Amino acid sequence: MSLVFIGLGSNLADPKAQILSALNKLSQLAHCVLKAHSSLYFSRPMGPQDQPDYMNAVAAIKTSLAPLALLEQLQAIETSAGRVRDGERWGARVLDLDILCFGQQVINSPRLTIPHYGIKQREFVLLPLAEIAPELVLPDGDSILTLAEKIDKNGLKVHSKLVLDY
Repeated sequence: MSLVFIGLGSNLADPKAQILSALNKLSQLAHCVLKAHSSLYFSRPMGPQDQPDYMNAVAAIKTSLAPLALLEQLQAIETSAGRVRDGERWGARVLDLDILCFGQQVINSPRLTIPHYGIKQREFVLLPLAEIAPELVLPDGDSILTLAEKIDKNGLKVHSKLVLDY
């Protein structure tokens, strides 16, 4: 089974409830075991600033699914939450689930890039990821903890610790 890290984000329709629901659905995915999750964080939106702040978290799962099969499952969770894929980049979202790392795999395909292309530049990914996996090293040798210590926090705030039964 592969260790996979998933970024969660929402800024519409009760973001905290969306994140909690998504974590619950991750814990119920076939061929997956939810191993850990970060605290909830508030972050400023990327792109257009005329949208609400985001709530973010990172989850760790163990899965026997292939990367594209997991992506399809994550997109089904997004769709069930009401996400509409309208092609707008960095717009407001009911729910956004991104595969950040999939073991030590490197994938560059039209549908999926792993590690996630923005992993090193996004405080709302690095800090929650470092919270649950400070020892994680990316396939290129970069340490998540080192990257997290160096990144500008850009107003990122911890909202709350989560306690889930899984």
